Amino acid sequence: MTPAERVEAAYDRIGSVGRPEIWIHLRRRNEVLAEAARVDPELPLAGLVAAVKDNIDVAGLPTTAGAPSYAYRPDADAPAVARLRAAGTVILGKTNLDQFATGLVGTRSPYGAVRNAWDPARISGGSSSGSAVAVALGIADIALGTDTAGSGRVPAALNGIVGVKPTKGLVPVTGVVPACYSLDCVTVFARDLRLARTAAEIVEGPDPADPLSRTGSQLPPPPARPRVAVPAEENLRGMADGWREAFDTTAVRLASTGVEIVEADVTPLLEAARLLYDGAFVAERYAAVGGHLDKHRDLIGTDLDPTVASIILAGREKTAVDWAVDTARLATLGAAARAVLDGCAALLTPTTTWHPTLGEVAADPVGANARMGRFTNFANLLDYASLAVPAGFVNGLPFGVMLTGPAFSDRVLTALAERLANPALDLFVVGAHLTGQPLNAQLVQAGGTLVGPARTAGNYRLHALSTEPPKPGLVRIADGGPGTGPGAHGSAAAEGGPGIEGEIWRLPAAGFGALTAAVPAPMTIGTVELADGRRVSGFLVEPYAVENAPDITRFGGWRAYLASP
Repeated sequence: MTPAERVEAAYDRIGSVGRPEIWIHLRRRNEVLAEAARVDPELPLAGLVAAVKDNIDVAGLPTTAGAPSYAYRPDADAPAVARLRAAGTVILGKTNLDQFATGLVGTRSPYGAVRNAWDPARISGGSSSGSAVAVALGIADIALGTDTAGSGRVPAALNGIVGVKPTKGLVPVTGVVPACYSLDCVTVFARDLRLARTAAEIVEGPDPADPLSRTGSQLPPPPARPRVAVPAEENLRGMADGWREAFDTTAVRLASTGVEIVEADVTPLLEAARLLYDGAFVAERYAAVGGHLDKHRDLIGTDLDPTVASIILAGREKTAVDWAVDTARLATLGAAARAVLDGCAALLTPTTTWHPTLGEVAADPVGANARMGRFTNFANLLDYASLAVPAGFVNGLPFGVMLTGPAFSDRVLTALAERLANPALDLFVVGAHLTGQPLNAQLVQAGGTLVGPARTAGNYRLHALSTEPPKPGLVRIADGGPGTGPGAHGSAAAEGGPGIEGEIWRLPAAGFGALTAAVPAPMTIGTVELADGRRVSGFLVEPYAVENAPDITRFGGWRAYLASP
């Protein structure tokens, strides 16, 4: 679409979905169309539309942070907004949020609770609620949010989209109403991982007006077989029905791409998470907007959300001694966390623990919210980067997982997430597809990479087929089957011998599908048992094709057969 066509589609979509609670300030269509007409079509994000959380400044639009009494009208865009616009994005408007970015539910706003994109009886997640739902419903291509406790990740998971929480400071927070200034991050939502990462890199970069903004060298890409930690059993208790099984499935899927999964007791991380609200760090929330709440106590219950007010005002009671004690405690927990994750490229967790209804949150606003942040609250306290990605559905609703790693591991996390978005499959080959053989180029063209040598279990036979180019046929012989008795040719292999030599190649799912769809008869793809007990896909041959084909099992592999006299 041209930029103008995309704007028209966005406004048509706004009209059709009937979700007015997404927006606090929606720009007039004609105004946005005029801006779209001026976009250079050669810009990297030309033709895309964006939404901005209403605690981030957009020039000419009020910034409310979810509180009408707090509103002001900025003269300039926040750097993150300005950089999106400079890349060709057109801004649709400002989105609803948990007031003062305090909450993970998306219901704490006088502008209304933002309902989930998939089930309007359930919460959207917060505090970047409107931004996430605008993307999930296909209104916006990109949305900006913020994240202190998980606000850029929890709503991504509950609405089935991608949420990027960069390393703290990579995106300046100039022009952002602070929640906890030293912990806040500007985040990016998108439906596609690549677009989310592209937009995140566009808005990165230091700003002289933000003394906490920074640059740093990104960590090198993970090795071919990276190690990823998953929480120990006791860390995963109390999940919603079906979520533990969905998480285990995701871990298995990540392992199938060549990742080594290791279990880790992440208790130090979970204890650090509790410090965000239960410790002295909540004093930063009072420092940010507590004066406004004190001045307008008469508005609590109308303009000002009572749950948000109680959390922020409690920060006033924290002392310098409390801060010193909790800072030391956080340092201890951070060291313990580094030890737990030593040698791991990332930690894989569920993004959150459950998906409550609007009624469940209304009945227990603090307790329900507290359950949302178990795996998110520690990230900014401990200076981690994090990336939330969809991981399927449970009972018809999105389920999401999160990859978290040390500062400046942003691109490492993306590379790992790409394995989940584009899973790879292993293929065992024994003949003409081996390295250096005539059909090996097919594997390379399909995006394959060599994993390494492997060998079948003992109960396989290899036959030389009459094909062009020459290739062998691998067949599995059942115990006691034809040719497996004493004295039978090749019986050592049939009775637990050394097996047949081959190679394992790893292919992206699309390449694997294209390759296997083109396999000519009598070849076929089936499950091959390897000598180490693994079962992988591999080239086999239909039994009829080996009836008159020489048995070459005794050579132990195709290359040895070709090299024989």
